[in-house]
Amino acid sequence: MRRREFITLVGGAAAWPLAAGAQQPAKLPTIGYLGTAGAAAWAPWTAAFVQRLDELGWTDGRTIAIQYRWAEGRAERSAEMAAELVRLKVDVLVTGGNAALVAKQASSVVPIVFALVDDPVGMGLVASLARPGGNVTGLSLQSADLAGKRLALLLEWREIG
Repeated sequence: MRRREFITLVGGAAAWPLAAGAQQPAKLPTIGYLGTAGAAAWAPWTAAFVQRLDELGWTDGRTIAIQYRWAEGRAERSAEMAAELVRLKVDVLVTGGNAALVAKQASSVVPIVFALVDDPVGMGLVASLARPGGNVTGLSLQSADLAGKRLALLLEWREIG
């Protein structure tokens, strides 16, 4: 065997374990999705969520993994499911309604994003809307705060009309 062939062979053999190690699939970032009802009840919101993630380049099974858990309308099941998602070490937990409070109780480290919460400050989810603090953030309906404003607008409209 000539010298160059030998060096090529040895060099290739030395690099082979590194190449094999580099081919190991990396763990995908994981979203924990905690639904308060059953999968069928949340289907429109779940579909919209997955579609928007895909539009942003985050495709389930390719660039991210989504772990779904459904509480089936039972509060005690929400707590179990939130704890399970935390044990799975999800990178972020997405939920809504009262399950957001249960998720916050399950972890003070995992980022939690909520939707469909009436009063996150009143529920104790966040310190304030301007600066939520902690590991919890999301969208608020603000129905309690807006009720008074709506009534004032209605009374003003009656006076004008």
